[in-house]
Amino acid sequence: MYAIRLGDDGAELRPLEPWHAEEFLAHLERGREFINQYVPFGSRATDVPTAREALQRYADLRAADTASLHGLWLDGRLVGGVLTLHFDAENGTCEVGCWLEPAATGRGLVARAMRVLIDWAVEQRGIHRVEWVAAAGNEPSLNTARRLGMTRDGVRREAHLHHGVRHDLEVWSVLAPEWRRARARADR
Repeated sequence: MYAIRLGDDGAELRPLEPWHAEEFLAHLERGREFINQYVPFGSRATDVPTAREALQRYADLRAADTASLHGLWLDGRLVGGVLTLHFDAENGTCEVGCWLEPAATGRGLVARAMRVLIDWAVEQRGIHRVEWVAAAGNEPSLNTARRLGMTRDGVRREAHLHHGVRHDLEVWSVLAPEWRRARARADR
């Protein structure tokens, strides 16, 4: 359907759909402990049928125009992804997020993919406010929000219970005019 090159290192952004269930499961198995440190993403996908169900859920949300899921491939291997959540085109808001397996970290993959996703949300779909929500202890995620030029709006104290621990959630955002100004400076 589409494959967007994210640089010269073999990284691509592609659709992540139900027919990728086996590949998605293999990816989750490689990174499950790392991916689930702060969020339960993919935690219920423990075999091919449940992996397919997880991907189908996002396909259904995409069809309803309320979320979207996109995979990150590195040298032909699924290593993570980016997504939109709470996508509300009418009100011009959405949340974005990501996940990676450990072997893919430290390469800037998420920031590169997220720039494509935010560009699409702002320029194609008219989103005005893009939000990033991450556990306060998830430094790689918070650093990505910073690299994307987002502003820290605040902290929702002990708002997320995960693995028996209540995590503070940091809320970051970028507004469409800010995004466009930053992109224009980067293009110079």
